[in-house]
Amino acid sequence: MIKNILNKTISYLGRNDYKIDNHLTTLDLVKYFSLLFFSLLRGVIIKFKLKKSNGLLFVGKRCKILFCNKISTGRTIKIGNNVEINALSKKGIQIGNNVSILSNTIIECTGVLRSLGEGLVIGNNVGISQNCFIQVRGNVNIGNNVIMGPNVSIFSENHNFTNPDLPVNIQGESRKGVKIGDGVWIGAKSIILDGVSIGENSIIAAGSVVNKNVPAFSIVGGVPAKIIKKRK
Repeated sequence: MIKNILNKTISYLGRNDYKIDNHLTTLDLVKYFSLLFFSLLRGVIIKFKLKKSNGLLFVGKRCKILFCNKISTGRTIKIGNNVEINALSKKGIQIGNNVSILSNTIIECTGVLRSLGEGLVIGNNVGISQNCFIQVRGNVNIGNNVIMGPNVSIFSENHNFTNPDLPVNIQGESRKGVKIGDGVWIGAKSIILDGVSIGENSIIAAGSVVNKNVPAFSIVGGVPAKIIKKRK
């Protein structure tokens, strides 16, 4: 009975294809949702500070969310423990519906005040696993139904180094941005570098370093990443 109610509630919140595992006992569910209750209370406090929020917001313990007024969220957002989000940027952060950002992930939009980052867009039904790092200097656009394994890093800036007689830190930066298409799966410990566009429904093998564009429906892997096979 409880599972049916929860499944209907989850469907109402926007996840029509989501069903609770039948192996879960009623006691398991009570413990789990009691934890969610406190996350929801923390989310209510944050929610009223956001630029816009259309639904439930769950926030874990010891999170640091800065410049909330530059963050817009859709329905049912879950933020894990120890997540750090610095939204200071020109365009802010837009998060779609049914997005999970798990524990210890860092989203950093601006590193230095002399040059603000551009902005971050995260689509619907996106799962960002533990310990990920998203650097937002150029625009970062993450499509719908994207999943990221643990320890994925995304960089949207490069340091210029053409003059060998000058220190790198005074030669400026280039920012091309990163675009990740719908349905992409990025394996654990992968690194996505500035200027990369990953086509829809592609797969990035665990531990890859992606420094070139990835065509749609491709499987790539290695350092640097190369096409292993096509999905179509």
